[in-house]
Amino acid sequence: MSAEVYLDTIQKIITDLDTTSMEGIKKTARAMANSIKAGRAVYYYGSGHSALPVLDVFPRYGSFLGIQPIHDPRLTWTNVMGPGGTPELLWLERQEGYVANVLRSYEITPQDTMIVFSHGGLNAAAIEAAIIGKKNGASVAAVTSMQNYRINPPQHSSGKKLADVADFVIDNGAPPEDAVVHLKNWEEPVAASSTVMVIVISMTLLAETASILASEGEYRPTFASPNVVTDPDHDYKVYEQYKVFHKHIIGY
Repeated sequence: MSAEVYLDTIQKIITDLDTTSMEGIKKTARAMANSIKAGRAVYYYGSGHSALPVLDVFPRYGSFLGIQPIHDPRLTWTNVMGPGGTPELLWLERQEGYVANVLRSYEITPQDTMIVFSHGGLNAAAIEAAIIGKKNGASVAAVTSMQNYRINPPQHSSGKKLADVADFVIDNGAPPEDAVVHLKNWEEPVAASSTVMVIVISMTLLAETASILASEGEYRPTFASPNVVTDPDHDYKVYEQYKVFHKHIIGY
């Protein structure tokens, strides 16, 4: 019974993206296409569980040159206790000033686009990544829960939440509590929704961006399954082109 409840709930949130989030998706995809056409980067950034769409986006089958993940292992769950565990990560992603050190490794320009993921939209890690992107002139999109936005006060010293900083906002559709199945004799809800939603949104952005690029005659090398390409070295060749791209946008 609860499995059906979860699937029904997720399907409804996905379906509702058409009305809640499509405008932000379309505008963000347009910015992404502009960056890629200019030979620049679409940066993906997130911390905690919001690092999952960053890890998922590139390289993977169906993803193409121009996408640059920004992944800090210290802000990604790698453990429960100890280094990379719960207490450390929850503390670190709320520390103001930390993310500036991470982003020093990346050249962010006005031709770039930055996608910042944060369900809550309150932690310093996401907010400051967006602020730094804006300071450098990039187009910044926030993928966040707008239900969360409406009920929680800001916690950052700037007085801003992530959605306040971004040029484009994409509502992930997930409720503030994230988990969506409520059970008898069980105090807290179970089964989270936000990770499913941000992966769906991320792939929707890729699909829309590729559609824009294709319509404008701008093909980009794409990682592909061996089930659909005849060249066994296809993905290695994409990687070699990525090395050139990476050196161009970052300088090493």
